[in-house]
Amino acid sequence: MSKSLKLTLDILIGAVAPVVILKYGTAPLGTLQAYLAAALVPVAWVLLDLFVISRRFNFITTYGGASAIMRGALAFWYVDGALFAFKDSASYLLAFLVFGVSALIGTPVTRSIALQGLGPDTPEREAHMDRLLDESTVQRAMKISALLIGVTNLAAGIVNYIINYKMVLAPFNTPAFNDQVANVNAITRIVLVLPDMLALFFAFSLMYKAMYALLPADQGTDPDAGEFWELLKRREDAMALVPLEQGEEARLANAPERAARQAREEFGLS
Repeated sequence: MSKSLKLTLDILIGAVAPVVILKYGTAPLGTLQAYLAAALVPVAWVLLDLFVISRRFNFITTYGGASAIMRGALAFWYVDGALFAFKDSASYLLAFLVFGVSALIGTPVTRSIALQGLGPDTPEREAHMDRLLDESTVQRAMKISALLIGVTNLAAGIVNYIINYKMVLAPFNTPAFNDQVANVNAITRIVLVLPDMLALFFAFSLMYKAMYALLPADQGTDPDAGEFWELLKRREDAMALVPLEQGEEARLANAPERAARQAREEFGLS
């Protein structure tokens, strides 16, 4: 499945479907049944993708699966008012803890994301990647990236809590409650996703910029000259002989463009 198709399905099933179910499914299905269906359909999609479609088990997919299971379990916590607002914001708190706290107390999880995004497929490439990621400038960029993602999720969680607290006022298991939840979802699953996606994009770009700034500059017109693994191998070869100093200005000038291209590939935009 292509990244663009996957992103489209994520939006339709994760954001649009719950609103449609709550708005138009409450009467035919029943209040509680519609609420549970709206909550569990996105969870089922994440788990289906994890265990059946992609079947990729790494940090990213494990985190997505764990977050989905948490949301699914919380769906059966029948609360309203302030507790519902907290429940609906729990996934943002989890993201803050995973990304933000990991950057402060140890190795940021963005290191795992970088490894899995670039996908070293041989022991030699893994060793080359580890040396690149151990560079002080790359480590600093990964920590800043993790903090950016964590803080963005914390801020989004606070906003999400306030919106739910102010707008979801009806008692649980009533048609009015479902309608109010649908109204909130129609706002939050669009408005709050945008800063999160922007934070992810800029975080990835920051990490890749730090990496590409340490790689050799492109040479000639060979289409493979700018490929990440080819550049990384040339870096390793150069480091075995002399410190990599030639072409420093070209490396630094090309790093932002390369980083943006790599980040777009991660999001399926190129």
